[in-house]
Amino acid sequence: MDSVQEISQEQIETLIHEAQEAYKNAYVPYSHYPVGAATLWESGRIVSGCNVENASFGLTLCAERNAVFHATFHGERRLKAVAIAVPTDAFPSPCGACRQVLREFSRDCLVILVNEKGQTKFTRLSVLLPDSFGPEFLG
Repeated sequence: MDSVQEISQEQIETLIHEAQEAYKNAYVPYSHYPVGAATLWESGRIVSGCNVENASFGLTLCAERNAVFHATFHGERRLKAVAIAVPTDAFPSPCGACRQVLREFSRDCLVILVNEKGQTKFTRLSVLLPDSFGPEFLG
């Protein structure tokens, strides 16, 4: 399920495009740092999200969690890949909370980081969150 080889080049390109489109809808009046994420699920469905800030900063929702939570509403449970895009020169990196939420639905999905130039950096969830735990430890 989590193998990079199971994800086509077309799916990767679509994920990148959808993540780039998603950050255009971000609500970021405080940080001015829009982030878009697009998730690919075992079903083949792609679900996107953007970050949504709140004056009570703790209530802010990151793009990755927004996409994952929306996908679970649609019945998705097995994450294959996520693309995260920002309109800056630097590559994005998911926060710790987002890494753990991604881990809930995948032991080791592909993570694609995209900057404003369209440059990509490929990594794995296991690299970003080594020695992790997930639902299999609690059930």
